[in-house]
Amino acid sequence: DPITLGHESIALRSAAMFDKLYIGIGENIHKRCFFTIDERIEMLHRVFEDVEGIEIVVYQGLTVDFCRKKNISYLVRGLRSAADFDMESSIAHANWILRPDIETVFLLSEPQYAGISSTAVREIILHGGKVDGFVPEVIMDILNKKIHE
Repeated sequence: DPITLGHESIALRSAAMFDKLYIGIGENIHKRCFFTIDERIEMLHRVFEDVEGIEIVVYQGLTVDFCRKKNISYLVRGLRSAADFDMESSIAHANWILRPDIETVFLLSEPQYAGISSTAVREIILHGGKVDGFVPEVIMDILNKKIHE
C-alpha cells in the first residue's frame, strides 16, 4: 500500500520459483489503508500484467484460511532487515501452529531495495514529494493522482 520496487522484485523472483503465485490483498476492516482496494488491485494488475502465473486476489480473514481454500502450500515473505525477520518469523510461527502444512519461505530483498518501504512511500506522497525510484513506473499516474487529491 502501495507496491514498491522491492515488492515487485520479490514477486517476480517468487513467480520464477512456483507454477502459480497468488498476490493476496488482505482486507482488514480494522486497518486504515492509504489506497483503496480497487486502487491496489489496479496497481498490481498494471505491474504484473505481462507476467504469466501471477494472480491478484483479495481475501478476508486469516491468510492460512485463504491458503486452505486455494490449496496453497507456501507463503512467500520478503525481508529487508533483521527487524523484518523478527516480525515475520513471529507471524510464520503463528501460522505454523494454525496450519503446519503451510511452509513460509523468506526471500531477502535485493540490496538496492532494502531501504524502501510502503510507509516511506506514503509519507513522501503525503508531503508532495516524488516517489520515482521507489515504485514501478507503470503506477506513477495513480500515485500522482493521489498526491493531488
